[in-house]
Amino acid sequence: MNATAIDTAQPYVNVPLLYKGKVRELYDLGELFLIVVTDRISAFDYVLSPAVPDKGNVLNLLSKYWFKQTEGIIRNHVVHTDVDKLGELITAEGRDVLRDRIMVTRKAERIDIECVVRGYITGGGWRQYQQNGEVNGIPLPEGMRKNQRFETPLFTPAAKNDVGHDEDISVDQMKEMVGVALTEQLEEKSIELYEFARAYCEKRGIILADCKFEFGMVDGELILIDEIFTPDASRFWARENYALDIEIDSMDKEPVRTYLAGSGWDKNSEPAPLPASVVEETSRRYKDILGRLTV
Repeated sequence: MNATAIDTAQPYVNVPLLYKGKVRELYDLGELFLIVVTDRISAFDYVLSPAVPDKGNVLNLLSKYWFKQTEGIIRNHVVHTDVDKLGELITAEGRDVLRDRIMVTRKAERIDIECVVRGYITGGGWRQYQQNGEVNGIPLPEGMRKNQRFETPLFTPAAKNDVGHDEDISVDQMKEMVGVALTEQLEEKSIELYEFARAYCEKRGIILADCKFEFGMVDGELILIDEIFTPDASRFWARENYALDIEIDSMDKEPVRTYLAGSGWDKNSEPAPLPASVVEETSRRYKDILGRLTV
C-alpha cells in the first residue's frame, strides 16, 4: 500500500470528473466508470483535514475482496481493479499513487435506497428504540438492552440524499417508492449478504453489528454497487470488546469521533485540523481491520 495520503485523484486522471463525494471520486470512461477512493475522512457531514494515510487503499481493497466473496449471492459492478490497464488515462506518476485505490465498474442506474441490515440494537437503531420502542416502524420487545443481538437481523432502509443525512423509512414506505417486488428482492439479498459476512467475521473474532448496501440496475439486472463491508459502510466490533449497555469502541474512525466530541467543536463550522495522533490511530485501525479480515 502507498501510505502517502491523497485528498484528490484529479491531478493523476486524464478523463472527466463526474462527481466528487466525501471520499470517492467518479470519473467517466465512456461505457464504464472509474471510481477512485481517496484518503479523505468525514464526520458529521464535514470533510476533515488532514487526510488519513492508507484509508482509501483499505476501503478499496476490502470492497474488492468482499465483492469477490459474495459473487455467488449477487453480481456486482466491478469490471477490474488494475490501474495498469488504464494506460495513458492515468499519468505515469498516478499509476503508483492510485494503485489499490481504483475500481473500474459498469454504469448502473442507482436505486435511491440505502439498504441497512442491523444484527444488534445500537447506534441510530438504539436511539429510535429509546424514543418509541421501534426501529424504522418495526415494533420491538420491551426491555431490550443496548448492543443486544436480534434473534433475526432487521432490514431498516433509508432514502438516499446526496446532500445531508439519509432519511430512515419503513419497509412499507420503501414499497411505495420502488415497488413491492423490488423491495422484497432488496431485503432478501441484503439479509443474505449480512448473514454471510457475519458468519465469516465471527470466525475471525469480529462482530458485524450492522452494515449498509447500495444496489443498481444494469440491463434489467439487480447488482451490488458502491462499497461493501468496509469500516465506512459497516460497524465492526472486536469480540473481546463486546458488552451490553455500553458504547463499544468500533473498529473504524472512532478515534476521530471521540476527539471531535471532546474538542468543543460546534459541528456547524469548519473544524480545526485533526491532531497527528488521531490521524495515526485512525490509519492503524483501518489497516488492522483489513489484516484481520483478509489475511
